[in-house]
Amino acid sequence: MKKFRFDSFLLLAVLCISVFGIIMIYSASSIWAEYKFHDPFKFVKAQGVFFLAGMVLLFVLSRTDYHIYEKKANLILGICFLLLFLVLIPGIGTIRNGSRSWFGLGGFGIQPSEFAKIGLIIYVSKYLAHHRKEMRSIKKGVLPIFLVIGIFFLLIMLEPDFGTAMVIVLTLVCMIFVSGVKVSFFVKIGVVGLLGIVLLILVAPYRMARIVSFLNPWTDPLGSGFQIIQSLYAIGPGGLIGQGFLNSHQKHFYLPEPQTDFIFSIISEEFGFLGVLIVVSFFFYIFYRSLKISMATDDFFAKYLSFGLAFGIIIQATLNLCVVVGLIPVTGVTLPFFSYGGSSLLVSMASIGIILNISRK
Repeated sequence: MKKFRFDSFLLLAVLCISVFGIIMIYSASSIWAEYKFHDPFKFVKAQGVFFLAGMVLLFVLSRTDYHIYEKKANLILGICFLLLFLVLIPGIGTIRNGSRSWFGLGGFGIQPSEFAKIGLIIYVSKYLAHHRKEMRSIKKGVLPIFLVIGIFFLLIMLEPDFGTAMVIVLTLVCMIFVSGVKVSFFVKIGVVGLLGIVLLILVAPYRMARIVSFLNPWTDPLGSGFQIIQSLYAIGPGGLIGQGFLNSHQKHFYLPEPQTDFIFSIISEEFGFLGVLIVVSFFFYIFYRSLKISMATDDFFAKYLSFGLAFGIIIQATLNLCVVVGLIPVTGVTLPFFSYGGSSLLVSMASIGIILNISRK
């Protein structure tokens, strides 16, 4: 098989968006970091370490033959299952923000559900590539893979981490949809899924509180509605060109932990509609280049793999942006390449590295 240079335009876009993300983490977190840790660069330095590690991982994976993942798909899935099981055990997994979804490593935390995204995408890609004929049958082809997805969904929900679980399920459903499964099946599974989501909301009071605060955040402006209200207060004054870099008001102890899930609010406040347009354009460009690579390859495993990784990034970004502007309830989903968090950044970089390797062929 002839080898080519990887997609340099995709790499350049990822580098630009990642560096911009680190800059915005400093802007969003410096006040809080100075107050709590007496170091305004506390979060930037940590994110910088993960960025460098992510770049190394990206280049290593861009030069690693993607066929290895096809051969080791079952092993990768098994490791992901083991990690998701271990993190639920008290004393092994640590609790952050109410979820037992982390392994504590010194001052850092590793979130296995983030790595399970790639593991499941690899496994489903192999399954779809090897069972193209069986996918015409709901019983023989579709239900077995949905059973695997359901098991992992249950493990992640036990943490609980509803946002990550939804990103994974939506990504894998998109992959199965493009494999040629009948649309009528997705209509039926969609109805079942909606009923399941309603049940999950009803059995967890904090999720119901998020729904109520989504519909009317002013019913509890100092509780469940506080974050979205402060987010909208940040977005509103942004205007066309924003308040200027480092000039956000909401990061001054109004918007809780602005360097994480709601960093897009600070971008909007400081750079206005222009900044919003730039960020959204970068995500769509990354998605476009990834889909172009997916469509160009004749290898079905590579096609499904690059498609799934691209959709994983764009779905997560879309959910985050919808939360920040108040279109959907708070899910706890990070903004890829921007939000503070090592696991999210490493997984995003790894996804791009694999897509770049596919682009070589």
